Amino acid sequence: MYKIAAMGDKDSIYGFASLGVSIFPANDAVQGSRILRQLADADYGVIYITEQLAALMKDEIARYASLPLPAIIPIPGVRGNTGLGLDSVSKFVEKAVGSDILS
Repeated sequence: MYKIAAMGDKDSIYGFASLGVSIFPANDAVQGSRILRQLADADYGVIYITEQLAALMKDEIARYASLPLPAIIPIPGVRGNTGLGLDSVSKFVEKAVGSDILS
């Protein structure tokens, strides 16, 4: 069975622990990239990552884009929504359906 993780600043991901999600605080691209590689190698099927951290790690996240797992999902953090998560989901839907359903 695959596990679920959340990465990002501690304030944004702390609540996920109450849902049984493993949390991994990370505040910079170097630390985040290291943690992401460890999670991908450790049977994590879904990894939520705050949009702020994901913006710093675009190249690292792109390495996993063509793989079926892990699914890396950007989420808003406590500092607000940057739109990265919605853009990401929109691209996945467009790829799956063959057209942009939001426009």
